[in-house]
Amino acid sequence: MFCKHCGSQIDDDSVFCPRCGAVQTAPVQVQPVPVQQETTNVLAIVGFVLSFFVTIAGLICSIIGLKRAPQLGGKGRGLAIAGIIISAVSMALAFILLIVLFALYDSLPYNPFLYS
Repeated sequence: MFCKHCGSQIDDDSVFCPRCGAVQTAPVQVQPVPVQQETTNVLAIVGFVLSFFVTIAGLICSIIGLKRAPQLGGKGRGLAIAGIIISAVSMALAFILLIVLFALYDSLPYNPFLYS
């Protein structure tokens, strides 16, 4: 235990503090420092950034970040929604581009050199 007067560590059964001589009536309990919980929504941030580069990973991280936002007091909710929207738009544009490229390829005239 610790001395109530000077704070030095003393034996649990001591009546007097050997350092300052103060009378110890009851043991002083030291309160543990609470571990701080995560205060930022890391997955929402990661999902937002990934939505520009790796669309499907950004979408997944953003959805998980949106699900975790209520646990963190709503932090990161906007970033998660933005990541979901950016990922969805990117995937839709990629799908449209793929359809256009297939249509253009299909409309090319027959080239015998390609099919020999």
